[in-house]
Amino acid sequence: MNTTFRQLRYFVALADAGNFTLAAELANVTQPALSLQIKELEANLGVKLVERMPREIRLTRAGQDVLARARVILTEVRDLEASARLRGGLSGSLTLGAIPTIAPYLLPHVLTRLRSADISLELKVREAQTHRLVDALQKGEIDAAVIALPIDLHGLEVTELFSDRFLLAGSKSRIASYTETAPPNPTDLPSGSLLLLEDGHCLSDQTLAVCGLKGRRQAVDLSASSLSTLCGLVGQGFGLTLLPEMAVNAESAAMPDMGVMRFPDPQPERTIALVRRKSTDNDGWFSDLADLIGEAGRELLKTACSRIAA
Repeated sequence: MNTTFRQLRYFVALADAGNFTLAAELANVTQPALSLQIKELEANLGVKLVERMPREIRLTRAGQDVLARARVILTEVRDLEASARLRGGLSGSLTLGAIPTIAPYLLPHVLTRLRSADISLELKVREAQTHRLVDALQKGEIDAAVIALPIDLHGLEVTELFSDRFLLAGSKSRIASYTETAPPNPTDLPSGSLLLLEDGHCLSDQTLAVCGLKGRRQAVDLSASSLSTLCGLVGQGFGLTLLPEMAVNAESAAMPDMGVMRFPDPQPERTIALVRRKSTDNDGWFSDLADLIGEAGRELLKTACSRIAA
């Protein structure tokens, strides 16, 4: 019997899950069915791939080698499928990823444009932190992702879309006090007053870099997973935070007690980019998508100006 793609997918799921029960859930099959496919794969290859223990499995040396090769094979298959789906431009189906500090603000404008361009486009969206999106790209689970630079670009093609400036956000009274004097530089902000997102968000690292800080020291012991949480806190006077300009419309409307202002020139900013695997054929879809997202982003930033203090 020949080795099948199904067997390889089940084996990768088993290696990632670490036990048969969770692997079966991930693969959306019954545990006996998954176990049978793993046994058949071992029989086809003539080697033992896993050591079966009461509550977990461990890969053998042969299993580790097969796992590495299986990942490569399955990624190539996904690239082939993606190339076929997107051949002829931005049509067919598309799986797009975006980081949490971009997705809720930019994607509604992007999705509207995508639907207008092709109502038949089958679209899936994944929101996750940068490292998870890069991993999903490399595994062929998504076609492209909207991220903030810099990131490790190994094996990826990147197209810069637009710049998103950082603003200072705090309570309206605190922001008003800054506007009455000279606006502060990011490096002049009291480090103990800065609120950050939890570790893993690239915005936290970017904020620390912009403010010239080497570590986290916050006014509130906080591990916030969203900008909305931060905005709610600073709006009530619990410190300050750096807010991307693309988020101003949504967060100012939700948090009327929050004020925002620009920093002096040169204003700190992040670069928003679209990335994909270099191994995936472009055939026009990637450049079309980049143009569409870039247009949506620039239009979004134009509407933010009226809410920002001079």
